[in-house]
Amino acid sequence: MNYGYARCSTNETKQDINRQVRELKEAGAEEIFLEYEHGDSKIKDQQRTMFETAREGDTIITLEVPRLARSTKQLCEIIDLIHEKHLRLQIVGSITLDCRNGKCDPMSEAFLQMAGVFSQLELAMIRARVRSGMENARAKGANIGRPQVTKDDIPASFLRHYPSLKSGKLNVSELARVCDMSRTTVYKYVSLLEK
Repeated sequence: MNYGYARCSTNETKQDINRQVRELKEAGAEEIFLEYEHGDSKIKDQQRTMFETAREGDTIITLEVPRLARSTKQLCEIIDLIHEKHLRLQIVGSITLDCRNGKCDPMSEAFLQMAGVFSQLELAMIRARVRSGMENARAKGANIGRPQVTKDDIPASFLRHYPSLKSGKLNVSELARVCDMSRTTVYKYVSLLEK
């Protein structure tokens, strides 16, 4: 079985994962696991499920090393898993690590590990640029982060249904659903009103 793995850092409304899906299918992926999680996140549920599902002799296909992991530690753990389960890992147009016969080509494994080092370096450089840009913007007087919300910013729909929360007719989840907002936002508005 050929499993594809596609990952984006943000949810489907903000980042398009369809290009990865299309290219994975072209590379022979029969079943594709989609992940909306940051690359160096320790918990990647879809990736874990994919590796649990994969059986000896199966192939894992992904487009780039950073899709699998942005940390060399996590990548080394994935390589160990490929070894243990006797799988084949294919980075499309790049490196293939074939452990189906119980052995791996040392050169392919080394190149994969080096790609992991560069992936981690790239993430560190991106983060450093972002921090530098934020410091520069702060120095110019810009407000960084989410804008401060005041009572005047609370939408009318929330204010209309808020008395039902106070009287116990609605709980927080129901109010969030009725107002089409997250529970976190409901709690934020409640705290502003109850100051």
